Formats: sequence, C-alpha cells, structure tokens
Amino acid sequence: MKAQGPLKGVKVLEFVGLGPAPFCAMMLADMGADVVRIDRPGAHGGGAAEVLARGRRSISLNMKDAGDLAICRDLIGKAEILLEGFRPGVMERLGLGPDAALALNPALVYGRMTGWGQTGPLAQAAGHDINYISLTGALGAIGTPETPVPPLNLVGDFGGGAMYLAFGVLAGLLHARATGEGQVVDAAIVDGASSLMASQHQLAAMGLWNTSRGENVLDGGAHFYGVYRCADGGHVSIGPLEPQFYALLLEKLEIDPDTMPASWTPGDWPAARARLAEVFLGRTRDEWCAMLEGSDVCFAPVLNYEEARSHPHMAQREVFIEIEGVHQAAPAPRFSRTPGAVQGPAPKPGADREAILADWSVTP
Repeated sequence: MKAQGPLKGVKVLEFVGLGPAPFCAMMLADMGADVVRIDRPGAHGGGAAEVLARGRRSISLNMKDAGDLAICRDLIGKAEILLEGFRPGVMERLGLGPDAALALNPALVYGRMTGWGQTGPLAQAAGHDINYISLTGALGAIGTPETPVPPLNLVGDFGGGAMYLAFGVLAGLLHARATGEGQVVDAAIVDGASSLMASQHQLAAMGLWNTSRGENVLDGGAHFYGVYRCADGGHVSIGPLEPQFYALLLEKLEIDPDTMPASWTPGDWPAARARLAEVFLGRTRDEWCAMLEGSDVCFAPVLNYEEARSHPHMAQREVFIEIEGVHQAAPAPRFSRTPGAVQGPAPKPGADREAILADWSVTP
C-alpha cells in the first residue's frame, strides 16, 4: 500500500520491544509515518495476526557486528523520531543512548517508553502494567468494594503509556521542525496513568470522590451509572448522569420517580441499585436494546469484542476492519483531508533491508 495519512513522510526508527512502544509505533504507522523496525537477527514472526506490528518495514541488525552497528547509526542520523522501550541504560550500553544519538542527529526526537520512568528508586526494577497502575492509585479505584480488578492493560500500557509516548514524540517533532532542536521524551506509565486520573483528583478536591471503591459516582456506586444483568444472562450499561436523562430512564422503565431517591443522594444508592437490578432482570438484553438503545437514557448493551464487530453502529462507521482474515480496529482518530490507513500487515523480521537502505539513503 502507498503510504497515506497526516504523518506521511515522517521517518520513525523503532527498536523492537513489547507492549506500549509497539502500540505507539502502530499508531504512527497508521497515520502514514514510515516506521522501520530494527529486529534481532534470527527473529521470527510477521503476518496479519501480529496486529501491534502492522504497517511497518523491518531490518535485522546485530548490534555486536560493526557493520550492522554502523548501519544503525546511519539510520538514526536519518530518522526524525526514535522509539525504544528497554530498561534505563540498555541503549546506553549499546552506544545508542540519547547523548550518542543526538550527537549523530541533533534534531532527533528520542522517545523512551518505560513503566517506572528513567529515574527514581524503582527505575531498574522489572514490572508490568498491573504494577504500574497499582502505584498510581488507578487500580485501587477500579473494581468491587472487596477487591481491585485489573482493567485489562488499557489504563497502563496503552492509555498511560503508548498514547502519552505518541503525544510526546509528536509534540517534540513540532518543536524540532521549528527549531532544529531534538530532545528526549521520557514517557513513563506511572506518569501517564497518573495523568489519566485528573478527573478523580478534581472530584476529590470538590468533595465528590473518596478512596472507597463502589461508593462513588463513576466506580459502580451510583445506581444510575453502572452495569445490570438481564434475564438471558447478558448485561447492559446505563449512565444518565444528568437529571433529565435520569428522569427519562425512570419513565421508560415505568418507575414512579417518587419511589426513587434523588440521583445524587449517595446514601440511597444501594437500595435504588437493587430496585433497578430487579427491573433489568425482567427482560433480555435484546429486549432492553429494542426499548432503550438510541434514546437519551445513556444506554448500551455490554458486548464482547466479537459482538462489537457486528453492531449496526460499529459496522456503519467501519470501526473494525479485516486484514488477511484477521479482525482488528481501524486506525483512529479520523481525518477529513488526510485519512490514515493500515499500511500493511506485520513484516517478516529483516524482510525489507534493501528497500529501507535505499529509501533512507543508507550505504552499507
């Protein structure tokens, strides 16, 4: 596929790792950037099933080989953005840390993705998404009153990590193009996930949030913002935060509002939740969809990822696409003039060496 998107022409060098850094590179590639993956010799993989690696080209380089190391340095000299997701110090030991890279390319934006950050007492400790969001207070706020529940790895790896890395390197790119000055972007999941908690900090400052799970308006405490089981075992979600939407919900459920508490009276929430739970158990999920979906009661069925693909709204917007039989989300967000696109399936490691060297004007 011919590259397309608002980042067409931007050269990105990705040192292959796991999790959030590849997701960031996927986002950049979806927007048209020329993302070159540096794989280890002998690496396996590639193909449409590797969704996080889609849209790139790959070159295999052995950093212990002088010739390959020289190629790597030349690629760094031609790149606008570099992405790496190793523990602090790994790139420095390879002789490819920020100081060396910026000496080769003063306008380079050097993106570093870690969980704990480049500094701090835990910087060298191993960890994963669940550990990072534990330290930020995010995991402690999600779950049942009895126990925190991991929200997949969306809050840490991808929300607090990859997306902040993407935001950071693109902000750095704007600065570099305007001034010729590159810089290091230290994207730590503990920083990003903490940033995502801004609204909870605001609510707490206003006296509208406490640290007990299941007692707040957005964590399952409020009867008008939550998930309910249906007669067929399916679930639906409601979220009528505004009084007029809450009133409409009660009307459609044929509940006398005089028998229900004011929506923002926390002490009455448990009894009200029990009342709504009884009502929602009276119909199947599809029956509730027929009655409530599309109205202003703030309603949606709780779907699994396979069901989501066939929902009429998601299908009409083409939220999901299929590449070589593999279903996956389409590039987001959408652009009116320069739409992004999946540039192709994940490359086989090392498959694009000659084309990359030619396109980036690097001589072995």
